[in-house]
Amino acid sequence: MEGHTLTTTSGIGRRLRAMIVIKNVHKKYDDGFHALKDINLEFRKGEMTVLIGPSGCGKSTTMRLINRLVVPTSGSITIDGKDIASIDPVELRRSIGYVIQSVGLFPHMTIARNVATVPRLKHWDKERIARRVDELLQMVGLNPDQYRDRYPSELSGGQQQRIGVIRALAADPDIILMDEPFSALDPLSREQLQEDMARLQQELHKTIIFVTHDMDEALKIADRIVLMKDGEVVQSDTPDRILRRPANDFVRTFIGQKRLDAGMGQEEALQLEGANASIDSPSASVNDVMVTQPAVTYPNRGLAEAILTMERRKVDSLYVVDRQRRLLGSVSIYNVLDRYGEEEKTVSDVMMPVRYVVQSGTPLAQAVELLASHRLHNVAVVDEGGRFIGLITRGSVVRHLAELLPSLGDGGDGEREGDTGTRGYGGSAGDSVSDAGGQRALGGEERDSDDQGARGSAEREVRKGQESLGETIAPGGQGGEGGDIRQSGTDAEPTGTSSISISPGSRENSDSVGHGGTAPERSDDEGKDRS
Repeated sequence: MEGHTLTTTSGIGRRLRAMIVIKNVHKKYDDGFHALKDINLEFRKGEMTVLIGPSGCGKSTTMRLINRLVVPTSGSITIDGKDIASIDPVELRRSIGYVIQSVGLFPHMTIARNVATVPRLKHWDKERIARRVDELLQMVGLNPDQYRDRYPSELSGGQQQRIGVIRALAADPDIILMDEPFSALDPLSREQLQEDMARLQQELHKTIIFVTHDMDEALKIADRIVLMKDGEVVQSDTPDRILRRPANDFVRTFIGQKRLDAGMGQEEALQLEGANASIDSPSASVNDVMVTQPAVTYPNRGLAEAILTMERRKVDSLYVVDRQRRLLGSVSIYNVLDRYGEEEKTVSDVMMPVRYVVQSGTPLAQAVELLASHRLHNVAVVDEGGRFIGLITRGSVVRHLAELLPSLGDGGDGEREGDTGTRGYGGSAGDSVSDAGGQRALGGEERDSDDQGARGSAEREVRKGQESLGETIAPGGQGGEGGDIRQSGTDAEPTGTSSISISPGSRENSDSVGHGGTAPERSDDEGKDRS
């Protein structure tokens, strides 16, 4: 069968062949229900295909055709050109990974034995099994020494689902079926597992058929989306093309107008996130304050997908990483919109070099100096291997400083009379901020002179931090909820080819080779305000 040339993560075309072919398949049950109606699909080798649609549309039934949990009434299913009807169903299922919503870990078995289920059935030797178990645990961020001998009941829901995923990978199958595996998890665990799944797929290039009812999940992880309704395929295409050209009103309704508007290029403002530590503290480093889950994308993603990710994360730029999470560059809304009309373009075609990075462990004061001196809105934090581990933003620094104030009070009884006019954090005389004890005035008399001195010191430090950043911001005032700073800036192309990198212990910015490319960090001194 003829292959198709698609763009890979490296930006180099590779030929993908149809590994699984479903041809003219119908499925009727004894009660007359017609579950599948003339299904014709191809699943390409190394791609993640997401089946999505409303309840009862036939997406799970379609997936279960592949491992013969469902037998078609008519039609054929082939894997690598071989009709699966001629393959022993037990052998077929042992050669295909399977992950389900309820995880299905054996409660009486340790994590190691759960992961090793299929390798044991395939008669692998013990040493090979042990190596594979440890390798897979490390792959999903679980220390083998801590987790291999635990039982499922000792793990969180997210950890259990990670074990379910690596159990499906244990015998290194070419095909993995995933039936709504993350739908029962809390939103944070679900988002993290989606990130893990996307990372693993970029590394392993398995042929994955993933069932979900969540369009955001599909758009985030899929190479190809198959949208179904009433047992029929309504549209099968890449996420980018589905966002650009939904097939009919049903597809438009299912995707949702907000996602379509975002996919067509509507910009959302930059939302910055926060953390904690004092600027001048010798022990404070960028690791104490950085945003640990900044919005990222991958170089092979389409431009409509990039816009949707920005809309979903409420940012106007994304950092671009590879499968090892090495920083490749950044892309802004302006880079994307400039090339949006060229439908075959991917993120790799529009990303820009990252000009400024700081190393993990860099003193916070040096990062703040970099933000202020170059008028940056954020700066990436990388580890020794150049892997992107976090983001320092103006908002994260200022909000962190604000946390110093509530912790120094005496839980007093609200605003006091007789304010002296001392200017509080980001406000006029007598402005107040909230803490656990209610509203506390930052100016005026105080009962305890020690409290007054400590609070005054904290206020001075906050003002010092604000001055360093060129900002004066009231909590919850500028930039919306939680005191986030929504900055305006530019996306002018960088004027140089070098990047500035700060590492722990260095006292001055040093010109050095950057960690790859993406859109610039929107320096205020590079062009006119475009907000």
